[in-house]
Amino acid sequence: MTDLHLVVVAVDERIPGIRSLTLARPDGGPLPSFTPGSHLVVRCGPVLNAYSLTGDGATPTSYSISVLLCPNGSGGSRWLHHEVRPGDVIAARGPRSAFAPVLSARRHLLVAAGIGITPMVSHLRSARRWGRDVQLLYVHRRDRGAHVEEVEALADDATIFTDRESFTTATEHALANQPLGTHLYVCGPASFMAEVTARATDWGWPASRVHVEHFGTDAFDPGEPFEVHLSATGATFTVESGVSLLAALLARGVDVPNLCRQGVCGECRIGVAAGGILHRDLYLSERERAAGESMMCCVSRAAGPRLELAL
Repeated sequence: MTDLHLVVVAVDERIPGIRSLTLARPDGGPLPSFTPGSHLVVRCGPVLNAYSLTGDGATPTSYSISVLLCPNGSGGSRWLHHEVRPGDVIAARGPRSAFAPVLSARRHLLVAAGIGITPMVSHLRSARRWGRDVQLLYVHRRDRGAHVEEVEALADDATIFTDRESFTTATEHALANQPLGTHLYVCGPASFMAEVTARATDWGWPASRVHVEHFGTDAFDPGEPFEVHLSATGATFTVESGVSLLAALLARGVDVPNLCRQGVCGECRIGVAAGGILHRDLYLSERERAAGESMMCCVSRAAGPRLELAL
């Protein structure tokens, strides 16, 4: 991925708890283009976080991200809310897509909650540009809706809710009445995404037509402990519950390239010689997962009691 140094050229804090930043090259030059649903991995002080790009990805001269303040998170959102000011330069890697629209889809159904609207904005921009058939359902807390004006301007078929009951009814109706060939895209809190995808499954949606965008590893449970054997060195150790395989490897002096630590960038891919894998990344294809020959060690774990790694 491309290393970028970006200057903060504008800040929007009109929505309580959400800070939108506009970033550009210090010289004002063009930035790498990106597909809808792409994210930017930003160095937020001591941590790296991925944030969805909300602008037009065709020929961008700036990037826009919207950051929800998470007081109990890893610290990245607090840093971007409290430490960063217009004129500051921040480091980033990207952009990269883990949530792109499927171009062969007959129709696109977008379902979002809260800050989960952010990747949908770029989907809507692309749909408007290329004339794709898209429907959006968006629920947010009253007076906490991000990008509402943009959504209303970009989408011909968008319904915005501030009460969960009406939203749930509309979502149920939408899931039950889409034409064949529609793809579903869901983004929001983990429990929200699980609820919507479960409803889609109940209505017979195939997994290949349901796409979700996670915000990070906080969507995952801590997992069970498992044993790891390194085939190259012969070392064996246990990865405890709540500890990532990446962290365990780094603690033992195993140099594993890594970047986002959220299962989206692909930097920490390692080879697996034996053992079942619980894939929890957004990078590997279904074919690569089925092969069982590699994993993203920042988020994925053993599916059983032991893994043998080609390290």
